[in-house]
Amino acid sequence: MGSQTQPKLPVIDFSKENLKAGTCSWLSTCHDVRHALEEYGLFTAVFDKVPLELHNRIFHLAKELFDLPLETKVQNTSDVLGFGYGGGFTTMPLFEYSGIENAPTLEGTRSFTKLMWPAGNDTFCETALLYSKLISELGQMVVRMVFESYGVEKYYDSLIESVMYHVRFMKYQRPQVKETVTGLHPHTDKNFWTILDQNQVKGLEIETKDGKWIGFEPSPSSFVVIAGEPFMAWSNGRVHAPYHRVMMSGNDTKYTIGMFAFVSETVQTPEELVDDEHPLQFKPFDQFAYLQYCGEEGKNFKNPIKTYCGI
Repeated sequence: MGSQTQPKLPVIDFSKENLKAGTCSWLSTCHDVRHALEEYGLFTAVFDKVPLELHNRIFHLAKELFDLPLETKVQNTSDVLGFGYGGGFTTMPLFEYSGIENAPTLEGTRSFTKLMWPAGNDTFCETALLYSKLISELGQMVVRMVFESYGVEKYYDSLIESVMYHVRFMKYQRPQVKETVTGLHPHTDKNFWTILDQNQVKGLEIETKDGKWIGFEPSPSSFVVIAGEPFMAWSNGRVHAPYHRVMMSGNDTKYTIGMFAFVSETVQTPEELVDDEHPLQFKPFDQFAYLQYCGEEGKNFKNPIKTYCGI
């Protein structure tokens, strides 16, 4: 009996020197990005604008952040689901996170740094700011490519101007047992798009459309780009919002840094993406109102975006 080939997730190179708008390389990459998001809802982006030294430094600082006393970490509060600090979850005891609102701005990183280190920590503030700005550039490039591929680039500027970036530091303790343990339950993202950076510890898994779970091989120059439910709704169901999870095994602690992009303007499907073959699937909605819904009555539904704004 022959063995089945494990499906591989797309890898797209954003480090090409000639990757400029309008070039053959750009148009080819636009096609690859759109295809990956439609078929898988995510892809691995090779992006060398984040130097290895910066990658190593931000993960070293992530460890320092989680080593702070609990009474300090819990000062990072928010009324928004998934923002602020979270930990000590009964069903996910290995998982802990802390986030920075408006991370690519000096005001955002400085406010967070002052909260965690009242005496100051310039190294953290400067590193987090630079890192966040670079990762936001990758996200903007991806979204621009998708908009151009669909022929709706005229909507790109207004959407990008309305984006609020939330950078979340995540820690998954090594399990104290030999078996594989759930670090983060399967879920789809409630923000527009996500970019994940990881240390060298495996654990992130994606579910394909046919129900197979595929793991990732972390790399310092690779980032995982994931489409969220609002992106799927904006595209009138063309883009896929995939389930993903973290499964922990072995003796190492996993650290992940995620940039979560939230759109403050009304999420609305462009009229160009609606036709007889693709009737409108979702009503316009506010992303933060939807996020609040997901933390309340929406958590009782398997597909909350359909119950919230589906047609």
